[in-house]
Amino acid sequence: MRTIAFLTQKGGAGKTTLAASLAVAAAHVGERVIALDLDPQASLFRWGKRRDAAKVPTKVVIEPLEEERLPRLLSILEGLASTGFTIAIFDTAGADLTAARFVTEAADLCLLPTRPTCLDVDATAATFRSVFLAKRKAAFVLNQCPPTYRSSRVSESAKGLTSLGVLAEPMLYARMDYQDAIGAGLGVTEFARGGRAAQETEALWNWTRAQLESARRETSVDKPALRRAAA
Repeated sequence: MRTIAFLTQKGGAGKTTLAASLAVAAAHVGERVIALDLDPQASLFRWGKRRDAAKVPTKVVIEPLEEERLPRLLSILEGLASTGFTIAIFDTAGADLTAARFVTEAADLCLLPTRPTCLDVDATAATFRSVFLAKRKAAFVLNQCPPTYRSSRVSESAKGLTSLGVLAEPMLYARMDYQDAIGAGLGVTEFARGGRAAQETEALWNWTRAQLESARRETSVDKPALRRAAA
């Protein structure tokens, strides 16, 4: 089972929205997906409840993951893998550094969403340093870019993030389909299949899948800190 974590120390960057839509995009192509909500606000879990009520045919399992269970995260993931899940996606709280540490050490790929503002880029850079020290594979996701005009902030943010590490493809734009999909309990690829937001999300999933496959070829993931915590 491969694991993807959405991390950033700043709220409002779009972690939950991206986690939900990426989970659906992965499920559409045959992955068995579980999304784990570590945020006390439980936004992803509530999205799952709306999804259940809408009786959406594409299956994505959404479960809360309480902080007290984090020391057993390795065994939890092994149990999920044994039941047939192929992708686990973590949605995390912005300021919970303890939870972020456990999740970072468990993740095959950390995705760090940031809006194209100086404050957001600075906060995400701090998150990236923590991920780098944990020796995890990571990429920035430039999110909520202005869709109707060329912004120097976007190009400057992209340049700054690229100087620090990898920038995921593509950049994502501030489109109402993302928020409307979340409100309906859907992924954006279900809500507006032919729309630009759906195309962006599918492209992000394809890029993410390629990174996971590359990481699998390069090395098997070692999680020594989690094993010590679980012992």
